[in-house]
Amino acid sequence: MIYSVRHATTFLYEPAVRESVMEVRMQPRTDSTQRCLSFHLDVSPAANITQYHDFAGNSVHHFDIARSHTQVKVTARSTVEVQPVPPPNLSEAGDWADLDALTAAEDYWEMLLASEFARPSAALRSLETELKCHRRGNPLELLMELNEGIYTLFAYVPNSTKVDSPIDEALHTRQGVCQDFAHIMIALVRPLRVPCRYVSGYLFHSDIAQEKDRSLEGASHAWVEALVPRLGWVAFDPTNDLVGSARHIRVAIGRDYADVPPTRGVYIRRDS
Repeated sequence: MIYSVRHATTFLYEPAVRESVMEVRMQPRTDSTQRCLSFHLDVSPAANITQYHDFAGNSVHHFDIARSHTQVKVTARSTVEVQPVPPPNLSEAGDWADLDALTAAEDYWEMLLASEFARPSAALRSLETELKCHRRGNPLELLMELNEGIYTLFAYVPNSTKVDSPIDEALHTRQGVCQDFAHIMIALVRPLRVPCRYVSGYLFHSDIAQEKDRSLEGASHAWVEALVPRLGWVAFDPTNDLVGSARHIRVAIGRDYADVPPTRGVYIRRDS
């Protein structure tokens, strides 16, 4: 599948600011299952844009607007090709011993430790008990159960949490958005010594899939990737009870949202 993606964000400032500095993660990744064919970033007011790659290989664009302004418009346009991904097969996945051997042989510690938005709590421990979240069956089987369990137990409610909300808010109300559900799943599986990472991107909404998709069309999306022995990184979308497919367009990966916000920056007021 080849997709054309447009991501637009506008920041308004009142009163005007005299300088703003921002970094942007909006360029889709290029890897074994996906190719970013083209990407263009437009910034208004006009600014000199530089690019670098962060620790996870995500493309980061950076700019500085060093003059008075009341708004910043950021528009990213990309064309990306996503290859079909076969659903994971339980019979081909390894067991817990295979997973332990894999994590012992390679360095996955960043995706095994608690992070800013994916950390243990009393509310999370209660959910662990409810979902019987302990090593059983094989890793893939348990991950698929947790993916479905979060989908079943939590309601998708837009604007019910904020980008910096801790997972306890969603855990107590049993409602949230894709970011919350991704963080909850990460926090559940990392203590089981399953490397798990946060993925930001987009989900293509087709007419065939509309009945099950809960995430909003035309919005950014988030899901997780967990390391499954013999299969590698497998994507799970607890918001929609899906495994990764050609509908999932990957932009950035990290330990959690704190590593991969689409935009992040600072500004200086005129009277500062």
